[in-house]
Amino acid sequence: MTAPLPRGWRIATIQDVAGEGGIVTDGDWVESKDQDPKGKVRLIQLADVGDGQFLNRSSRFMTKEAAQRLQCTFLKPGDLLVARMPDPLGRACIFPGLQQPAVTAVDVLIWRGGYKSADARWLMHIINSPEVRDQLAGLAGGTTRQRVSGGNIKRLEIPVPPLAEQRRIVARIEALFARTRRARTDLERIASLSNKYFAATMKKSFEGLLTETWRSEPQVAGTQNRDNGLKGPYELPSGWSWQYLPALGELARGKSRHRPRNAGFLYGGPYPFIQTGDVRAAQGRLRTYEQTYSEAGLAQSKLWPRDTVCITIAANIAETAILDIEACFPDSVVGFKAAQHTCLPEFIEYFIRTAKADLAAFAPATAQKNINLETLEGVLVPTPSLAEQRECVRLLSRSELAADACRREATRALALLDRLEQSILARAFRGELVSSSSTREQDTISQIPVEKDMPTTGRRKVRAVAA
Repeated sequence: MTAPLPRGWRIATIQDVAGEGGIVTDGDWVESKDQDPKGKVRLIQLADVGDGQFLNRSSRFMTKEAAQRLQCTFLKPGDLLVARMPDPLGRACIFPGLQQPAVTAVDVLIWRGGYKSADARWLMHIINSPEVRDQLAGLAGGTTRQRVSGGNIKRLEIPVPPLAEQRRIVARIEALFARTRRARTDLERIASLSNKYFAATMKKSFEGLLTETWRSEPQVAGTQNRDNGLKGPYELPSGWSWQYLPALGELARGKSRHRPRNAGFLYGGPYPFIQTGDVRAAQGRLRTYEQTYSEAGLAQSKLWPRDTVCITIAANIAETAILDIEACFPDSVVGFKAAQHTCLPEFIEYFIRTAKADLAAFAPATAQKNINLETLEGVLVPTPSLAEQRECVRLLSRSELAADACRREATRALALLDRLEQSILARAFRGELVSSSSTREQDTISQIPVEKDMPTTGRRKVRAVAA
């Protein structure tokens, strides 16, 4: 059983609340042949319609003559636009007006208020509320792409407060949303700041600054590397030396000699077959893969041991991961096996990450960028003793875990903000966000209980009448 409506509220359709002289209509069917990049009329598309925000992303145009011939509906500032297709379906925003005249594509519904109509911003928020969004999703149909018909949107029934209360609700929602937007902006910066923090830490590590205190400890005496006279791009601390990558271990391309490579008998066996996408997705240790080799596949390839550093040299340049399994890979991946008692695979993997931008600069400007084995053979690595490498890896691992934790917490907090905004909208359209008898409201997000007030479909009378 649904709760009763607040005093003074009524149930009405989207069509009804447009009022006398208002319009609710689908956009116009504008085909490719009707468009003209030199035209002066902007064609608003689904990509322009955000969830409460006009995104202004598309760049399609048509001539004014074509728009008039097709009897297009020209938009006015303040029109409400509703997307009839995902994602998400039913998202709504206010058209702010542009320098040029504009019309919309057919999958964008236009709502324009007339005499004694509802407030367009109030209607935008209620359409974006979780309960109405769920109702619209339930009305969607289509075999290839889901869409909701304009007729079903027009007949959607919603709770309608008096106009003055609508405006108080809008003011309250937007004051709260201004705060959530500021919080969202700060949280979205955390991922970028975490990446910059860790990149700076890696840079310090390979300049010897991260382990400067460690080197001053008495117990590290005698662990220095012998200088071989090679000169690199910057000065290294005492006990470090520049080494070419092949001097620190075995460096070779993967093997996949058979042509065509997609021959079915090569695959489906017990041997993991690692490709560039698997390396990119690994994030450190590589344990998962999408393809395997058969005995025939292994015979024309090579099985690399655990702890091999994988370096991509095609498609995704200089992406790295360390094998946590035995695996084969094609010649678009280079394998590096660290020489025992000389270097750690983790140290090399971290270093390649720092040098990635410079390695990519060697890629030719072709359709598919790539570097070659010779590029990697010429890479100079700043190399401390094995003991100091272990300390570098320990400190970098700790720093990476801290950066990852920051990103995870930011992601979790962003999800909570989404739930908070949904809760705000759910309360607004249950009549709980502002008092119908008061124009003064407390302006603090902390007063809105989030967990117990999470919206659920059907808690307020929002009905949809099928076409």
